[in-house]
Amino acid sequence: MTFFQTYQTELIASLFIIVFLIIIRSISKKLIYKLGKKTGINDARIHLISRYATVTLILLALLIETFIFGAQLKDLALVFSSVFAVIGIALFAIWSILSNITSGVIMFFSFPYKVGDKIQIHDKDFPIEGIIEDIRAFQLHLRLDNGDLVTYPNNLMLQKAVTLVKKDAIDEGVDAI
Repeated sequence: MTFFQTYQTELIASLFIIVFLIIIRSISKKLIYKLGKKTGINDARIHLISRYATVTLILLALLIETFIFGAQLKDLALVFSSVFAVIGIALFAIWSILSNITSGVIMFFSFPYKVGDKIQIHDKDFPIEGIIEDIRAFQLHLRLDNGDLVTYPNNLMLQKAVTLVKKDAIDEGVDAI
């Protein structure tokens, strides 16, 4: 018997899963793009969030494929517990990076400010006021009034109070809170 004859039903199920996840990916990509354009988010951030969704779907497909080809739940539990133990130790070392990525995803869907807005960050140690130039996966780029560029971590943006400086106050040169 050949491989294709032996695993014919598994291969057909895999094909249906792959087609289904490709359809889900295209729908989610369109929804992310529409949401990003509707809220005025730049194309680089839209593309980044779309990549995150694609990677999540690929991992989900791999998990489903293991069940299709006969993996038992107890076998997967052993593999996942071993892998997550190693990953957990590694991720503990880089938790700050992961919190910034997670904050970047949250900011994509619910951040009330966009590129070009002038904001004031109420940090007791280092208060900042500037214009948002870019919102990236790890940090926000703010251009200060003196021309300096400040990168501010995304996770701190969600932890600190932020005020939008009124646009008419910018035009008149008056600070407004």
